[in-house]
Amino acid sequence: MNEDLSRRRLGRGLAALIGEMDKPAAPAQQPISSDRNVPIEFVSPNPKNPRRNFGDAELTDLAQSIREHGVVQPVVVRPAGAAGHYEIIAGERRWRAAQRAGLVEIPVIVRDVNDRTALELAIIENVQRTDLNPVEEALGYQQLIDEHSYTQADLGQVIGKSRSHVANTLRLLKLPDVIRDMLVDGELSAGHARTLVGAADPAALAKRIVEEGLSVRQAEALAQLPPESIHEVKASAPVEKDADTLALEKLLSDVTGMRIAIAHKNKGGEVRIAYKTLEQLDDLCRRLKS
Repeated sequence: MNEDLSRRRLGRGLAALIGEMDKPAAPAQQPISSDRNVPIEFVSPNPKNPRRNFGDAELTDLAQSIREHGVVQPVVVRPAGAAGHYEIIAGERRWRAAQRAGLVEIPVIVRDVNDRTALELAIIENVQRTDLNPVEEALGYQQLIDEHSYTQADLGQVIGKSRSHVANTLRLLKLPDVIRDMLVDGELSAGHARTLVGAADPAALAKRIVEEGLSVRQAEALAQLPPESIHEVKASAPVEKDADTLALEKLLSDVTGMRIAIAHKNKGGEVRIAYKTLEQLDDLCRRLKS
C-alpha cells in the first residue's frame, strides 16, 4: 500500500475514532466509559495542540458543570514521560475546566500513538467541533505540512474538508500579525480576511471593514484599489442607521454578549449575530428555545 493511500485511510479512521470516543453524549445515552481515572497532575497538555485560546467564561461554565455532573466525556491521552504520566491528545478544555473545578482525578482514554497521529487527532477533533479560530486552524494545517510532509490534498482527506478550503485557510498565514489578532478576537471573519491577502494596505482596509461594517463583497472591491485610494473611495455601504436601530443593536449586544447587527429592508430586514465560540452559540440556542 503506498504512503498517500495509507495516509488518507488513516485520516478517515482517525476522524471516525474521534467521532466515537469524544462526541458529546445525548441525554438518553450513557457517558463514554473511560479506561481509568488518573491524578489530574499526571496529565499534561500537548505543546503542539493547535488550539491556543480558551475563553475564561466558557471554562468557568464548564467547570461549574463538572462540579455538578463530573467529567462526562473522558480526556483522550497517550503515555508520556514517567510511568503513569500522560499527554493530552483531545480534551484539553475539559482538563483545564476540571482543574478549575478542583478535581484531583480525571477519567482518561489511553491511546498509544506517535507524534503525527496525535497531531492529526488534535486537529481533527478541534476542526470537527469548530473549536479553532481561523488562525489556529491554519497553523495546525501548516504544522502537518512542515513536520509530516502533508500536501493540501492529503489534509483535505484527513480532516474531511475540500482542498480549496485548506488552501484558503492557509492563505490567512500571509496576513500581518495585527490582522491575525483581529481574526482571533472575532473582529474579522475568515471571509473578510481572505480579501486582505495581497491587498496594498491590508491593515488600513481591515480597520475600515471593522469600523464601517463592510460586507465581504464591499471589502473585495476596495482591496482592488491602490493604497492611497482606500480612504477616499466610498464603499457602497448600507444606509446609515438611525438612532433607534443603533440603540436596539446595543441593547441586544449587551444582553447576549455578542455583536448584533440589524439591517432594515423594504418589507422587513435581518438580524445578524456574530459569535466567537460554540459555547456562545449553544447559549444563544438555549435562550431562543426557552
